[in-house]
Amino acid sequence: MKFRLDLLCGACVAAAILVAAGCGKNPEAKPDTTDPSQVRVVQVPDTNVIQIEHPERFSLVTVAERPFIDELNVNGSVAADVSLSVPVLSLAGGRAVEVHARLGEHVTKGQVLLRIDSPDVSSAISTYQQAVADEVLTRKQLERSQTLLDKGAIATKDLEVAQDAEQKARVTVNTAEKQLRLLGGDPANPTPIIDIKAPISGYIVEQNITGGTAVKSTDNSPNLFTIADLSRVWLLCDVYENNLAQVHTGDTADVRLNAYPDRPIRGRVSNIGTVLDPSLRSAKVRIEIPNPNGLMRIGMFATATFHAQTGRMRVYVPATAIIRLHDRDWVFVPQDSNRFRRTEIQAGQVGADGTEEVISGLSPGGRVVEKALQLESAATSQ
Repeated sequence: MKFRLDLLCGACVAAAILVAAGCGKNPEAKPDTTDPSQVRVVQVPDTNVIQIEHPERFSLVTVAERPFIDELNVNGSVAADVSLSVPVLSLAGGRAVEVHARLGEHVTKGQVLLRIDSPDVSSAISTYQQAVADEVLTRKQLERSQTLLDKGAIATKDLEVAQDAEQKARVTVNTAEKQLRLLGGDPANPTPIIDIKAPISGYIVEQNITGGTAVKSTDNSPNLFTIADLSRVWLLCDVYENNLAQVHTGDTADVRLNAYPDRPIRGRVSNIGTVLDPSLRSAKVRIEIPNPNGLMRIGMFATATFHAQTGRMRVYVPATAIIRLHDRDWVFVPQDSNRFRRTEIQAGQVGADGTEEVISGLSPGGRVVEKALQLESAATSQ
């Protein structure tokens, strides 16, 4: 019995130790025993859904699809066609004694523009006349040598020397004549006064000479005149870097002059610059335009509308169906009899017929409210 009491006391002590150890530990978290049937779900209203009384007041339109031609409007100025612009130069130096043309005048090919008294031409005339005299002398010497050879008075080699001298004299005459003609002189009329004539027909768009002005023969910069044929001109436009993908060589463009906005002119893109303006981040785009009646003048400002060569299928709706709120574009799509959902879209270009392109957010065949602003106003006033 004593042994059993000892065992019982030991068991009690061990149990007390275990209880004390258990009290020093953190109790484990118990699983949530909340009844799901007691949880309350709170519905958050959709702010993009609008409920309207008398929805029949707002007509609906169908989202359509059609080929859409990309357009881009830019500004530009008229310039002369470089291939039809010719500078007027003088290879002979001297002094302008007569000026027969003025800036802005129309001239014809071969028309005398000015006369120059040129020392260079005087020198060329002297050289030419001396060459002619030398050629006459060598020809006579050759004839004399031929006569003497026939009579046995000279050797054949002497005749050959005379032939060589006469041939060289003729070459000198030809060279001197070409030099004189190149400077503008006339061998048949040896005068230091030369005529500067128009190389082409057109308008004088630049003039840097007046009566009595010295003309340099080695440096004709600036030109005496510049003549431009304005039957075809260029419109040079600045197209920003972000819009370059919308312009292609060969695209057509409708040009409207600021001076004549009611007279559109059709042109075609002939070149797109390969170098951007570092300050504007734009490239020069060249439009070639026929100008048979001279309506377009150099320096005029104009607006060009580029049209792509091919169209792409685009979704569109009336422009009134789109409303802009918080820098975003929205349309109203009917959900049921009196509720409409405000749906965000990405709008594109506005057409001349009052429609607007929808880049994303709508599919063909859907229905939207025709006049979004009226619906938005009605919803706000409720």
